[in-house]
Amino acid sequence: MTGWVAIAGLGPGAEALVTPEVTATLAEATDVVGYIPYVARVAERPGLTLHASDNRVELDRARHALEMAAGGRRVVVVSSGDPGVFAMAAAVFEALEAGAPEWRDLDIRVLPGITAMLAAAARAGAPLGHDFCAINLSDNLKPWALIEKRLRLAAEADFAMAFYNPRSKARPEGFARVLELLREACGDDRPVIFARAVSTPEERLTVVPLTEARPEMADMRTVVLVGSSLTRVLRDGARPLVYTPRSAPE
Repeated sequence: MTGWVAIAGLGPGAEALVTPEVTATLAEATDVVGYIPYVARVAERPGLTLHASDNRVELDRARHALEMAAGGRRVVVVSSGDPGVFAMAAAVFEALEAGAPEWRDLDIRVLPGITAMLAAAARAGAPLGHDFCAINLSDNLKPWALIEKRLRLAAEADFAMAFYNPRSKARPEGFARVLELLREACGDDRPVIFARAVSTPEERLTVVPLTEARPEMADMRTVVLVGSSLTRVLRDGARPLVYTPRSAPE
């Protein structure tokens, strides 16, 4: 087959944070597939067709990309951040597994990108400097009981945590419950970082102790980072710097 699929991460927002590999691949593409605001980040040019779709049709989008590639098109499926972190790479492979056998012969590549989690951590300092985990707080594709179980176990294990999709208009109460659970499970004033729209003109970074964290501090453009019991905040400089030491006591 002459067609191919590249599943590419566009980074957290700033053009400077798109990798050269992704930029070069987009220059070769005949088609770009993705969620509407992510496709809008790709410049139009002759010979390139943009296929933008809604956020809840990931499998349809993935199948469309594979069908076009099987027909000889050079297709880039775009995600924000990294395509393997709560994004389109898994959807493409899910469609591949259930799809036409000939799709298995396609050249399929995953091109990494800078995640919102890592961009937010870099802005704050080094809050993920020791063991950490990432949890998607959306219950669209998994039950809320599983989210709560993972939160409790992560707190018990004393991980630093990164939360994606914390608070939507459709389910604002979920993140309030997350904060309640963390206060119960952690029992301390570890730092919480609300990082909104990092690397864009709308960027906002707020660092508060867990007892002062409020649900309305987050929306769907916010990544929330919660420190472990060892995480420190340095407040003597121009801005707070948050870091988690590289070692833990025995």
